[in-house]
Amino acid sequence: MVERFYGLEIEYRFLQKNGSVLGCTVFDDTLLPVWNPEEERYELLPVKRGTIVISAALLDNNSDGRLRFTIAHELAHWLLHQELYSGGGIAAASAIKTSLEEDSAVERQADILATALLMPKNQVKRAFYALRGAAADPATSLAALFDVSKQAMSIFLRDHRLV
Repeated sequence: MVERFYGLEIEYRFLQKNGSVLGCTVFDDTLLPVWNPEEERYELLPVKRGTIVISAALLDNNSDGRLRFTIAHELAHWLLHQELYSGGGIAAASAIKTSLEEDSAVERQADILATALLMPKNQVKRAFYALRGAAADPATSLAALFDVSKQAMSIFLRDHRLV
């Protein structure tokens, strides 16, 4: 959907040596620093506007749910924050260091849209009530059903006062 419908490219690279950054959205053509584990050094990668760069570590850890959420989160940045970051020589939302409050608000907005795309409230609630009593751990069962991480589903359930 991200590539076909929105025309974005997805690339997989190690964004940080320590794996702390899972994704970034590129709003302007730029050189993006990425970690090369084979050379054990950072390199500058030419990246075009409209590219979502996802941490290659998500491919190695058998974490499909986390991968899907990260891609949805980065798509949300593209949809919501393109006007905010385009044209200013800004490479990616993750590279923006404004105020902590503003950065937090931008990240929260991307999380909210990613959640709405992958875990529609009515469908999750319907599934939650259908599973009630049948699953020892509803977060694990629902995470598998919606193909998201257990952490993302646990946050959803808590935020919607289901647990």
